[in-house]
Amino acid sequence: MNFQQLRIIREAVRRDFNLTEVANALFTSQSGVSKHIKDLEDELGLELFFRKGKRLLGLTDPGKELVVMVERMLLDAANIKRLAEQYASRDAGQLTVVTTHTQARYALPRVVSAFKQAYPKVHLKLHQGSPDEIVQMLLSGNADIGVATEALAEVSDLVSFPYYSWHHSLIVPTGHPLESATPLTLQAISEWPLITYHEGYTGRSNIDRSFSAAGLAPDIAMSAMDADVIKTYVELGLGVGIIASMAFKPEREGELRLLDGSHLFPANTTRIAVRRGHYLRGFAYRFIEMCSPRLTESHVRSDVSPVAADQVDAL
Repeated sequence: MNFQQLRIIREAVRRDFNLTEVANALFTSQSGVSKHIKDLEDELGLELFFRKGKRLLGLTDPGKELVVMVERMLLDAANIKRLAEQYASRDAGQLTVVTTHTQARYALPRVVSAFKQAYPKVHLKLHQGSPDEIVQMLLSGNADIGVATEALAEVSDLVSFPYYSWHHSLIVPTGHPLESATPLTLQAISEWPLITYHEGYTGRSNIDRSFSAAGLAPDIAMSAMDADVIKTYVELGLGVGIIASMAFKPEREGELRLLDGSHLFPANTTRIAVRRGHYLRGFAYRFIEMCSPRLTESHVRSDVSPVAADQVDAL
């Protein structure tokens, strides 16, 4: 048994059992992939995959159990490398943070600036993606820390912590009739074409639920991934916008006005997440603490590796 065989087993599951894609991902040949799988099955005396001819169709029962072990073994192998890097050079290395556009643009600049001043030798990679992409990058080990409002709390292999809470608000051109609507209601808003976030981004589900609970079906004329695009099309008169309130900076918004929506939409919570069992370098803990001082290293570490903590307590 070797690490290449373990990588192939893991990648076969990730690539939906497509051996061509597995070979491409691991920079090897399809025949080599097939041989590694067959050699491992022969060594174990087990069939790990259901087959139809040369095609893999899925995992057998022992294959399903093996994949859990393989994931843990490869995660620990990567953790050993991170452990060595931590003690060889505590204040140098790479930290990959994956987040949405809204968080990168409006929530994280202060943190990133402070972090770079404290750790000038750390290469900080700030990757922007959808909430689903953030989850996948964390689970695959391609990112150390994820920051988003959607998806993170729903994945059992991730540990997430509340970062901060915020509300949606309405944006309209100066002089729009909704500026004088007192009180501002969902009914009044629904009479205008709306421009807001794509499904799955920046609390869109809370917006939809609020209108649905009020028995309203608003006209979503356009949707976008970030507030800057929404503001652009509101300025063009294509509708009124619903955005995260922290994405509105009065001194930069020209002829747009922000109307408070905290009484119309529930609060959203942006969360910080890491993969359970993922070894974090010391500077990664500092980054999280810079986001939220109550998320100390001891607090985060105890939740990220609860199994290890339990084992220590039992000794």
